[in-house]
Amino acid sequence: MFPSAHFDRVAGTHISMPHMREDREVLLPPRPLRWLFLDLNSYFASVEQQLQPELRGKPVLVAPVGSDTTVAIAASYEAKRYGIFTGTPVWEAKQRCRDIIVTPARHKLYVEYHDRIIEEVWRHVPVTRVCSIDEVACRLLDNENDEASARALAMRIKAGIAANIGECLTSSIGIAPNRLLAKLASDMMKPDGLVVLTQDQLPHRLFDLKLRDIAGIGAKMEARLARDGVNDIADLIARRPRDAGHAWGGTDGDRLWYLLHGVELPEKPTQSRTIGHSHVLSPGKRGLEPVRLTARRLALKAASRLRRKGYRSRLLVLHGKFEDDKANWRTSVRLPATQDSFVILSALDTIFPRLAAAGRERHGGLRLRMVGVTLAEIEMVEGDQASLFAWLDPDDPLARETRTLALSRAMDRLNQRFGRNAVSVGPLTGNRLDRVGAKIAFGRIPELSEFHE
Repeated sequence: MFPSAHFDRVAGTHISMPHMREDREVLLPPRPLRWLFLDLNSYFASVEQQLQPELRGKPVLVAPVGSDTTVAIAASYEAKRYGIFTGTPVWEAKQRCRDIIVTPARHKLYVEYHDRIIEEVWRHVPVTRVCSIDEVACRLLDNENDEASARALAMRIKAGIAANIGECLTSSIGIAPNRLLAKLASDMMKPDGLVVLTQDQLPHRLFDLKLRDIAGIGAKMEARLARDGVNDIADLIARRPRDAGHAWGGTDGDRLWYLLHGVELPEKPTQSRTIGHSHVLSPGKRGLEPVRLTARRLALKAASRLRRKGYRSRLLVLHGKFEDDKANWRTSVRLPATQDSFVILSALDTIFPRLAAAGRERHGGLRLRMVGVTLAEIEMVEGDQASLFAWLDPDDPLARETRTLALSRAMDRLNQRFGRNAVSVGPLTGNRLDRVGAKIAFGRIPELSEFHE
């Protein structure tokens, strides 16, 4: 919560809240337009329509693999008119729209287009944060934060993307006093929208939104707020900041109260806690051995990223989804603090039989539609020094991990220089294994080097 002394020093705005247990006023500081948030519309599908002119104006679904049992990872706006969205099963999309065109995902191209779009935005305004593969936030300077200047800037960005990247790559832009509100504003008008939330419009302009439109409020939090009498944004705003925090269940509620009024707060620092990959398996590759080989490949990719970022991990998690179950199955094993591929693969071998046993309990066989490997409890490698055991006999247990870590790093260098799978551990070819390339989680953008691992 803000100390009152902060507001006494500025020409603020008094707001009264008659629905509080006692009438009182809160003094808020001036809230100029500070953030521009750009959200690319149906990004993956739009890239495909840009690259394939015959898809323009048609319902398009982007899928991870060519199977009706998988789900859409993107849908064009023409497809969304039929109720087809991210997460819609392909078989269901085909029932809803006979003319739906299913195209396979091309993640490397999406990253390449993302990089070009970020470069274009930089031509107009500094990029403060890349929030995801299709979202970017920019903090406005004092000479560009009046409404007219901010709108003109947004239109220049839109025009620049259309002219220099592609006319299919439209975006919705929100402009507001803080990043949360700018994100909400970008969602208010789609596709190709532009919404500005000024100080005098807050918070009443938000009352038509749902609580779940706010990042961080899901089904469980929505139910918790309802139990406390908060059923919409107006209910949350009507409380004192401290009471809003109590409904939320901690200090974030009063932060949210101020953010919804347009106050810009210092952001809480975040830290990466996991590194991992998952893969949707094609129908013919969902048996025991293809799953095992795919899991090994995912573990190698995660270990390579771990080393590149300078982390080590203390926990390996194996997870997946069976064909007959929507819930995630998972198991884990402790690791010594490591970034060694061979240690990680050895640990994976110890827990994979648990997955096989779980598969046998389901109609006598393993039928897994998705498998993933995550390295958790990661920490920075600081002050790493050479091992005292490096010169022992290679078969000596004390020397083994030192040698295998050096070998893991050598493989990284060879693959970076000569391309994907120039050297690896164990079988990666043949009909048993799905091709495992870099994939895009919307919150994480792969480096282009990952497409060559």
